[in-house]
Amino acid sequence: MILVDSGPFAALFDRRDRHHEYCREVLDELDGPLLTTAPVLTEAFHLLRPGTHRVSGLVDFARQGGVGVLPMDDRNLHRCFDLMLQYSDLPMDFADASIVSTAEEVGTNTVFTLDYKHLATYRIRRGYHRIPFTIVGNPSGPGFVREGPAVAAGA
Repeated sequence: MILVDSGPFAALFDRRDRHHEYCREVLDELDGPLLTTAPVLTEAFHLLRPGTHRVSGLVDFARQGGVGVLPMDDRNLHRCFDLMLQYSDLPMDFADASIVSTAEEVGTNTVFTLDYKHLATYRIRRGYHRIPFTIVGNPSGPGFVREGPAVAAGA
């Protein structure tokens, strides 16, 4: 299982995005089911600008089984809130918290993201242990946090 963050979705469905080709190449090499969360999709739809054909591309991808969307229950929601408090110095947003919470829930630590800065910092709780994410693709790849369409590399 591979969790997908919002940055790759935005890049995959916006051909003008400078990481579009990189994310297509990574996606082509991935082996295993892709999963995400509703908060991640919400962030991706925002990045893709509602009302554009890019949004419909992501909708079609999800509808056709390209990615599964894992439900969140109250336990996951409360874990997200705890994580956001724990990582408030970064700060951690709700979408990232949902990735960490879901990773703990389904037992994976593999993530497809452009947000190396944050996802490399977060730890997944496994019993008494805290383990890092394994980031797919080239960890020296884009190397920036995608917070919105106007963010420059290295910002």
